[in-house]
Amino acid sequence: QVQLVESGGGLVQAGGSLRLSCAASGRTFTGDAMGWFRQAPGKEREFVASITWSGDAIVYADSVKGRFTISRDNAKSTVHLQMNSLKSEDTAVYYCAARSGYYGYTSSKYYDYWGQGTQVTVSS
Repeated sequence: QVQLVESGGGLVQAGGSLRLSCAASGRTFTGDAMGWFRQAPGKEREFVASITWSGDAIVYADSVKGRFTISRDNAKSTVHLQMNSLKSEDTAVYYCAARSGYYGYTSSKYYDYWGQGTQVTVSS
């Protein structure tokens, strides 16, 4: 059974930092792209960042560029999202996703596996 389990969410003040992690299990993700999405209350799920298996292609949403960093440790089947300079508008449930393909996409419909999500709340 494929599982993606996020951790690292929580409550932080504006300007602070959090590091999200996603642990993958249940199948080999060799060659697969990984991504992070988020969904705020009353809003649609939106793309945050994606990374290829080798890390040679990384894409960020404009809203997080320069503040967030995605990375992965393939030996440990984990992907991370370092979030700095957090803003109140970053408040959302953050989801880890994996797709059976090399490149990440900004649309959620291209991802095959999803985690349950972790809440990030930024207080102003």
